[in-house]
Amino acid sequence: MNSILMVCLGNICRSPLAEGILRSKAEKLNLNIRIDSAGTANYHVGDAPDNRTVLNAQKHGIDISKLRGRQFSIEDFDEFDTIFVMDSSNYSDVVSLARNENDKHKVELILNRVYPNSNMAVPDPYFGGEQGFENVFILLEKACDVIADSMVVSKE
Repeated sequence: MNSILMVCLGNICRSPLAEGILRSKAEKLNLNIRIDSAGTANYHVGDAPDNRTVLNAQKHGIDISKLRGRQFSIEDFDEFDTIFVMDSSNYSDVVSLARNENDKHKVELILNRVYPNSNMAVPDPYFGGEQGFENVFILLEKACDVIADSMVVSKE
């Protein structure tokens, strides 16, 4: 089974949304994949996703209300095949915990799946308005489409 971890700073906006989007696509495509999310910081361990993220996901038919924040740990390198991060700061934080090259090779910026080698960030919508959350949804949905499609191809 493939396993994917989505990582942002606090695990209350971007990464739980990415988890929810990819989980929804995986269910529709009947993919056997483990999907989780985490934050590089411990600010929101045990917290539900930001209410604005929950509402945005619900608007698109995805329920992430039961997810709870957790912090990324070194053991995640053993538990997951691929670790998608939302921005370069998340990338640096995760890679700094890598024990070897194999760990480092598991980490990639999620938008590189849509825009190869661009190293574009999924902007943190926390301090923005509703449109910021919608923009994040659009970016993550595009990336999750590419990820899910690659899983279908590898399944065949």
